[in-house]
Amino acid sequence: MNDDQSRLELRSLIKSDGELELSFARVARPEPGPSEVLVQMQAAPINPSDLGLLVGAADLGSATTRGEGAEAVVTAAVPAPLMRSMAGRLDQSMPVGNEGAGRVVAAGSSPEAQALLGRTVAIAGGSTYAQYRKLRAADCLPLPEGASAQDGASSFVNPLTALGMVETMRAEGHSALVHTAAASNLGQMLNRICLADGVTLVNIVRSGEQAVLLREAGAVHVCDTSSADFMSGLVEALKATGATLAFDAIGGGRLAGQILSGMEQAAASTGPYSRYGSTVHKQVYIYGALDTRPTELVRSFGFAWSVGGWLLTPFLQKAGAAKVAELRGRVATELKTTFASRYSKVISLTDMLKLDNLHAYNRRATGEKYLVDPSLG
Repeated sequence: MNDDQSRLELRSLIKSDGELELSFARVARPEPGPSEVLVQMQAAPINPSDLGLLVGAADLGSATTRGEGAEAVVTAAVPAPLMRSMAGRLDQSMPVGNEGAGRVVAAGSSPEAQALLGRTVAIAGGSTYAQYRKLRAADCLPLPEGASAQDGASSFVNPLTALGMVETMRAEGHSALVHTAAASNLGQMLNRICLADGVTLVNIVRSGEQAVLLREAGAVHVCDTSSADFMSGLVEALKATGATLAFDAIGGGRLAGQILSGMEQAAASTGPYSRYGSTVHKQVYIYGALDTRPTELVRSFGFAWSVGGWLLTPFLQKAGAAKVAELRGRVATELKTTFASRYSKVISLTDMLKLDNLHAYNRRATGEKYLVDPSLG
């Protein structure tokens, strides 16, 4: 296989002996079928959901590297107590990358595929940390005239997640939202959606700087967990908004329980007393794991409550093709405004396995979102 017929693809492997191995595979450059296209990848974001597959439960403090460039290999230890959660993927070399964008360089014979030849498109569905990606033409989102691959790189995961939260709120009969890690790229997107659509939003952040960032972006209700008056401020925001639905990106620790407690206090302040708590149903959906500790619930919120998980793919499957097409259309129309993403650094595919970069993007720090350009180098 010569270089013209092959492509590099980042792979993640967790071995049965408890070792994570990150490396590049050189695989055959695929040929598109009649209804397929071949996309030269030019931009792919590193999202928390990507890191869940890329590094799994490994301790990157133990990471070492050998080789350089396309020959680089990173290894790290997976703590023994966490190996059980990795059982479903052991000894499988897995391609990584949920979404991205690039130029269609080859297309099948169907009119739909041919119409995309030469176009810049956004894609999702995995394996985007690669030089090329083959997929169905119907699964591509053609970008508007003048939009770059970087503009469209984050067109799926964050935009559709934020829109899905608002759609879930409406479908389940709630009237306002609470969102944690609200200064993230996704959180800022959700704030813009809610401002545009007249949806009341309570933003929970982790620092005073993040609170300032959101208020400058027009957010009305911002609660800072690092503040001494966080709980009292949260209760007042929940009283003002009547929010009874929360989406929690943190996952571990006490925050989900604190949100339920705040909702209960807000509901009890306007309703009749009952020793069983208010009858207003309170829902927290956990959709991330920025804190990997166990979720801690201190039962101070009556009996009308639920905590569950929420993921984008099941939401889209339940929403149906017509709704998904509507949401994707909105993303394309508002790509450079509502759904704009900002990146702190652009790196090449092989730069992903440089330890300083790996440690930096694995911190998942607000304002430090990395973008991979597989066409570099």
